[in-house]
Amino acid sequence: MQVEVDVAGGLPGLEIVGLADTSVREARQRVRSALRNSGFEVPSRRITVNLSPASLHKEGSQMDLGIAVGILVASGQVPRSPRAADHCFLGELALDGSIKPVKGALPMVLSAQARGMQGVVIPAGNQAEVAMLPTAGSKVAVSLRELAGFLAGNSDLPSATAPGPDPHQAAPPEVDLSEIRGQKAAKRAIEVACCGGHNILLSGPPGAGKSMLARAVPGVLPELTEEESLAVTRIHSVAGILPPGSGLVKARPFRAPHHTVTASALVGGGPNPRPGEVTLAHRGVLFLDELPEFPPSVLNALRQPLEDGVSVITRSRATCTFPSRFLLAAAMNPCPCGYYGDELRQCTCTEHARKQYVSRVSGPFLDRMDIHLEVSRVAAADLTADGGETSAAVRERIREARMRQGRRLAGTGLTTNGEMGPSQVTSMVSLSSAARKMALDAFSRMKLSARAYYRVLKVAASVADLCESSRVEEEHVAEALSYRQRLSGEE
Repeated sequence: MQVEVDVAGGLPGLEIVGLADTSVREARQRVRSALRNSGFEVPSRRITVNLSPASLHKEGSQMDLGIAVGILVASGQVPRSPRAADHCFLGELALDGSIKPVKGALPMVLSAQARGMQGVVIPAGNQAEVAMLPTAGSKVAVSLRELAGFLAGNSDLPSATAPGPDPHQAAPPEVDLSEIRGQKAAKRAIEVACCGGHNILLSGPPGAGKSMLARAVPGVLPELTEEESLAVTRIHSVAGILPPGSGLVKARPFRAPHHTVTASALVGGGPNPRPGEVTLAHRGVLFLDELPEFPPSVLNALRQPLEDGVSVITRSRATCTFPSRFLLAAAMNPCPCGYYGDELRQCTCTEHARKQYVSRVSGPFLDRMDIHLEVSRVAAADLTADGGETSAAVRERIREARMRQGRRLAGTGLTTNGEMGPSQVTSMVSLSSAARKMALDAFSRMKLSARAYYRVLKVAASVADLCESSRVEEEHVAEALSYRQRLSGEE
């Protein structure tokens, strides 16, 4: 986007054109006050500011600084130097002329660099998120007066610097696997899910530990790669959820929206499309607790992101594609009261109520879940027993398994087994004859769909990677099939 300023004769005034919303038009008052309080004059002439391209809707306060620079140059208060022409200016102006941070600084800096700009001037509050970029050129300005000296060639601006260690970036996992007593089968299922990026659904009575198991998932996932960290930081920067002064995001995102969330808040939307929870969970975990309590229309909106790894939002003004490659972890009770099949408490629900409760989660949605597992109540003996392996130990095993996946998927643009399509599964996953026969027999016996069949093979490939096997054997398929348990009350 480009800011054009024209100062001409006529009635004094400042007009902003180019399909700007209220937040942009309010820049007139901010820019006027910032110029006066910084020792400059607001020309008593007709000032026209055009935001190009005019057909694109604009919003936000990040163009304040560019508008002010344009007025200073057009009115001759600042010389038309190469610095003014070759730099991009981002920032919101306070009334005293100081420059405040804005949302989306990182993607805007990357866009400016891609367009060949020599440098970008940003607020001091945004320098941490752009300082780690491999391409230098970001300058930091704290006030309009300081920036004017830079444009005039009287002084230079400091470069963006990386922050010190950020305690928010290296926080320990919310729940460590060693803190969860018992549940060996569920812990193994989580390890397999994290190894290949497979979606997992946990079903069981209240208090069995489903939520704790799901919240332990981020601590088991390997650390973000540089490319993933940059992608996640860009998303969080646009959404305005980066902690003040933080650099690139290092921890895997974990999003747990309440079941009252709307479809647009979950997958993105609005008149001017914005990223939703599935995009904020990109390369991380999206946790849906009490799954049947979510409206069916909201759950069905997840089908495209789960299948394609993107969320496409189409509105009259624009069509936006947001990255949405996440691991879905979901938890639910087997019935409304929660105790169907429990050994210690009797279920009070009718059969019709159980079926109606489970049917709120549609078949097509369940078909996109790679791992279905029933979580039983923790035994009394397990409460005092050792919790087993820590998340760090499991994470190291997963990291090594993902390295094997990376070698197999090299050149495809994919990173995990869960991202493979049917063609990649057929060409890249090596099955023994016994494993292939077992998978085909299960396809008929368990009445699997074609999608579920390939998902079983992808899970089996992850099990094989954890076992350091070069091909999928019969026992790997058997374990993958054990994770296709039918929900209580499901037809």
